[in-house]
Amino acid sequence: MSRGSGRRWSSALGIGRFHRDAQLFLVTTFVAGAALSLYWIDFNLYLVSLGFSYATIGVVSTIASIAAAAAAFPASAASDRFGRRVIIAGGVVLGLVALAGLLLTESLPLIVVLAACWAVGWQAFQVVQAPFLTEHSEPEHRNQLFAAQFAIQNVTNVVAALLGGIGATAIAAFIGLDPAGPGTYRVILVIMAVLLTASLASVALLSDDRPRTVTGRRLVRMGEPAAFPPDPRRSRTIFGIVVRDRGRFGRLIFPGFLISLGAGQVIPFLNLYIQRKFGLDLTSLNAVFAFTSLGTVAAILAQPALARRFGQITSVVIVQAASIPFLAVLGFSPVLWMVILAMAVRSSLMNAGNPIFSAFAMERVSPAERATLSAAMTVLWQVGWVVGGVYYSVLQAVLGFDGGYAVNFVTIITLYTIATGLYWTWFGRNDTRRLAARSAA
Repeated sequence: MSRGSGRRWSSALGIGRFHRDAQLFLVTTFVAGAALSLYWIDFNLYLVSLGFSYATIGVVSTIASIAAAAAAFPASAASDRFGRRVIIAGGVVLGLVALAGLLLTESLPLIVVLAACWAVGWQAFQVVQAPFLTEHSEPEHRNQLFAAQFAIQNVTNVVAALLGGIGATAIAAFIGLDPAGPGTYRVILVIMAVLLTASLASVALLSDDRPRTVTGRRLVRMGEPAAFPPDPRRSRTIFGIVVRDRGRFGRLIFPGFLISLGAGQVIPFLNLYIQRKFGLDLTSLNAVFAFTSLGTVAAILAQPALARRFGQITSVVIVQAASIPFLAVLGFSPVLWMVILAMAVRSSLMNAGNPIFSAFAMERVSPAERATLSAAMTVLWQVGWVVGGVYYSVLQAVLGFDGGYAVNFVTIITLYTIATGLYWTWFGRNDTRRLAARSAA
């Protein structure tokens, strides 16, 4: 990338105005996110190459989601006690352990355990990222920071999908491996391990944010012998769970749960769907997923401007509602180029609102509730994927490939529609009040 293009990307993302630790976390997102992208695109295909059935793969995915859900609240509580940086590093290390094990075994019970370890490690990473970004940003820059982080994740998806597929296939051909065999996918696992190892370097550069260290820095700024209030992140409640307004808390997480129910029985298995329906090889399949992520980047970068114009919730509702018709095309069109286009547009629109709603949600709760809210959102997301994975496996076993996916797509369309309506019903007034106050000012 040239210096000029690098400056244009930096300007578009607003990176220069962010705190140092926020910038370092964006680097971590890029490198570690590449490993996650390769896992998401290729892990199910690796299991197919080992001879496991689609129903069995659904069970592996479901157990991994259960493990991730179980880890979310402990990870959030631990981050309040030990700092966000320690949990981020621990999640990356656990992912490395899982990859090392997957390289060494083809035993289904061990694969289940290692997939669960990967899910727990990545869950720990995800739980702390929203509180971390909120605590290292100014309110006026928060929408842009969350959008930048999400955009970088999707740029990573593009790079990882293209280079991972091409690179693994080239290496496999060079050393004489079957392009569709498990050896090629093991090359991808090695690439993922290298990426995670590199991401630890940027994590090591993050500032120490352990509560006692943060408290010391605040005391220095305030001057001795000023009385220092208790650190609001160090909750004294059981398991570190803090909820002050249960109604508001529930409204913030329930629509996302409906979306996760729909997504969980389609999105993890899109690679299997596309490969089986259209017979694509590894390189072509990775290129398809790279293309879908490319459009998402543009949509995410435009979303902060849309939020300023119409309000945070209105902008989320607009893009999510617009994505729903493309789900029907994705699920029922027999034409490959239409399916690819629908997948790209749906992914772009549905994901574009996520960072804006995350920023909105973090601002609706107190600092003591942020890690709990982030954990609750990720737990319900994983619960949705657990239920969705079971639903997918049952449909595949009872209805077969075509019938199962037909019901899957009808289900996801219904749930996405309900969730989008709830966002508007419960939070649309926030935008109305803000826009009215801005007009009056």
